[in-house]
Amino acid sequence: QVQLVESGGGLVQPGGSLRLSCAASGTWPRINVMGWYRLAPGKERELVADITWGGGTSYAESVKGRFIISRDNAKNTLYLQMNSLKPEDTAVYYCNLRSAYTGVYDYWGQGTQVTVSS
Repeated sequence: QVQLVESGGGLVQPGGSLRLSCAASGTWPRINVMGWYRLAPGKERELVADITWGGGTSYAESVKGRFIISRDNAKNTLYLQMNSLKPEDTAVYYCNLRSAYTGVYDYWGQGTQVTVSS
């Protein structure tokens, strides 16, 4: 099995920064996609950003230019650098590991709370 554990969330003022980390353990295919999703109260789960095994990235329109996703495959760790945070970024952020082909496997972490407030 695969275990994903997020960390790095917290309370930050608008315009501030946070870096989220996701530590992965277990076994999974080398070719995969990892991503960050978020769930805010009253809203649907949203894909924030994802990154392929080779480093290709994609971002939600709302975070482009502000967030940077990265991964350290040697350390089995996924990161999300969050800059210029806005109150609307407030959500529980979840780490995801999925197969390159949709639907083969899909693992989730427990989530970490990010609150942006003055």
